Amino acid sequence: MEEKNRRNVLIIGRCAKEYALAQKLKSLECVREVYVAPGNDAMKEFCQCVDIKENDSIGLLEFAMEQDIDLTVVSGEQAIKADVSGFFIDNNKLVFGPTAKSAEICTNKSIGKKFMYRLNTPTASFGIFEKANLALDYVRNSQMPVVVKTDEHRGVNGTLVCSSYPIAKSFIDETFLRGEQRVIVEDFIYGHEFSFYVVTDGYNALPISTVANYKFSLDGDGGLLTPGMGCYAPDYKISNEIEEYIMHDFILPTLDSLAQNETPYVGILGLDAVLTPEGDVVALEYNTSLQEHDCQGILALMDENLYYLMQACAMGTFSDDYERIDMSGDVSVSAVLSSGRTKGSVISGLDNLDELTKIAHFNTTKNKYLEYETNGGRTLLVTRTAKTISRAVGNLYEELDLIEFDGKSNRHDLCLVPNI
Repeated sequence: MEEKNRRNVLIIGRCAKEYALAQKLKSLECVREVYVAPGNDAMKEFCQCVDIKENDSIGLLEFAMEQDIDLTVVSGEQAIKADVSGFFIDNNKLVFGPTAKSAEICTNKSIGKKFMYRLNTPTASFGIFEKANLALDYVRNSQMPVVVKTDEHRGVNGTLVCSSYPIAKSFIDETFLRGEQRVIVEDFIYGHEFSFYVVTDGYNALPISTVANYKFSLDGDGGLLTPGMGCYAPDYKISNEIEEYIMHDFILPTLDSLAQNETPYVGILGLDAVLTPEGDVVALEYNTSLQEHDCQGILALMDENLYYLMQACAMGTFSDDYERIDMSGDVSVSAVLSSGRTKGSVISGLDNLDELTKIAHFNTTKNKYLEYETNGGRTLLVTRTAKTISRAVGNLYEELDLIEFDGKSNRHDLCLVPNI
């Protein structure tokens, strides 16, 4: 491809999701340069990181104009909440990512639950409370277990499955003491948890993939409920019939309602849901873009040109250009390696990994010896793909054994036990 026809891309965000997006886009012949604002140390190996905060709309727009950015991908939640997309659109810059208003159903859980209720979307019974005593009254009259959530995403501190009233009371009291404005209490839904993703221009949508999620921190679904400790894609438990049902009864009504409210959602929209033992689908919550723990796995399966796909949504040619999104017939399995509270531990073994192993960094840093160090919490996302799920997971665990750092922990039962 001629140099003049190649494109510059700006990605806004800093974590494993943006790492995987940048790596995917950088591999395309049609892309000249990938910039990430603010990015992280690991991204500097293959793209250019820009020292601009992801909620600095003016600074980001000035950079995009100075560097002749052809497409901006608004991925980080801070950027979405700051309405960077809306600001870019108002200034006639091509952008792939939802406006703050359209993404409220994702970034604000109480708004998302109310939205589902208004659309009669099958979801877990819930209550929204701005005072601890009212929330506790609701819990007292609920069947255990219940799930207590903060209104905004707070990682492991934002959601807890409570098996008893005392546990729920302790978490709710602590949540309000931290200054949270409200909590959501909902029924715990038993079944198989998964995510369903679509690409949309705000009016039309096409599915990308289903993903089976492992959200609990310990094997056998024990420990704390986290944003994600691993996954596999596509989710073989979700049939084509179920996918079609979700598209027509969950996704399309959501997009239609947002468009009618003059807040069309442009970007990747995710839906967390549960497939119950009875075969029913129950929605849990919406997500802006791909989640951190599954982005790399899905992108590894994508045969479609990601830049052209995003560009079509941003330009409004999506429905004319695409009838389906090409995905490979392989399976991907991803695992999150965490360092817990350990910071400053040197990560070894990365140079020994197979070339087919994909790595995305959450928040690692480089020391003066150019070694990667842990920075606490989720550290690395490791992904393998193969023709079969058993081969992919076998290869993955061989690679995980090669990586070492203090405080290392990960799930050891991905694809080995039911994630219910």
